[in-house]
Amino acid sequence: MREETPEQPRPLRSGYTTGACATATALAAARLLLTGEAGDVVTIVLPKGKQVDFRLTYCRRVAERAEAGTIKDAGDDPDVTHGAVVFSRVALCERPGVVFHAGPGVGTVTRPGLSLAVGEPAINPVPRQMIGDHLRALQQAHGYTGGFDVWVGVENGEQLALKTMNARLGILGGLSILGTTGIVRPFSCSAYIASIHQGIDVANANGCTHIAACTGNRSETAVRERYGLPDMALIEMGDFAGAVLKHLRQVPVPRLTLCGGFGKLSKLAAGHLNLHSSHSAIDLQQLAQWAAAQGASDALLDAIQSSNTSQQALALSLAAGVPLGDIVCAEARRIARGIVPASVEVDVLAIDNTGRIVGQAA
Repeated sequence: MREETPEQPRPLRSGYTTGACATATALAAARLLLTGEAGDVVTIVLPKGKQVDFRLTYCRRVAERAEAGTIKDAGDDPDVTHGAVVFSRVALCERPGVVFHAGPGVGTVTRPGLSLAVGEPAINPVPRQMIGDHLRALQQAHGYTGGFDVWVGVENGEQLALKTMNARLGILGGLSILGTTGIVRPFSCSAYIASIHQGIDVANANGCTHIAACTGNRSETAVRERYGLPDMALIEMGDFAGAVLKHLRQVPVPRLTLCGGFGKLSKLAAGHLNLHSSHSAIDLQQLAQWAAAQGASDALLDAIQSSNTSQQALALSLAAGVPLGDIVCAEARRIARGIVPASVEVDVLAIDNTGRIVGQAA
């Protein structure tokens, strides 16, 4: 468990990706095989040239192989792998090159649409490149002419993967080894956005013509009940509406449904693409302006602007016969239509706190 966040603000701390951890541990294990040097620290170079030291929790020989582990430090980024032990097992072989295998806790790709072929261990291209580069440098430094078999694993990874979207992406048996720079920027949520993109890619590659991007469990349930879509077609976008809409420029699908809570969709309707409270706020004055355009009374407009929550503003409007939910959905659809290709049909559903549909636009 992480320590409590201090009350006084401080600079947020960056961390390192699972790909960087895998690179460090693979290098340490290979170094032990080629030199006999175990050590408790290993230095790697990240893709942009920064040198980083990783402290090892262990580095040892096991029969004909060697293995090393390090504790993943995600800094201040919310990450399910923070504190987990990422490890690599390495064996030498006569065949040149590096062959990757899924160790315990790392998943296997079972569906097309990802950057890896079906059947491959879920070790993404950049971590593979990082590991390969470091092993080749080690090989040249010690005159080794053979190759390497590398197993990458994460302790308790299969259980941790249940907290991710891997199963929906067709990555089964554990986590993915991720990273493009080696560094986790605090609260960048880059892994979350990457999983959104992967979800769209997988749905498209498997012939889904209708996908639904949902902000949470209630909205996902509402969409599933309304359209009967398979899990593969359901994209958990959370607060990252922009990640969905912009990715559809590269991977257009025939139909997109956006479904979310009324308050979050009101932010999208106002032009915000990140719906998190740290990036955007519900604009009660804007809600009142939309209601005014539908003939709302002055008393209702005052009540909307003085509401404690967006849900209260919605309830007041519905009670007065003003379809504020439909208005917000129509405005959110207008924003979305301005981003996705013209070929993508868009409809929008808004739900209240109980999961009931309170607005729609198609």
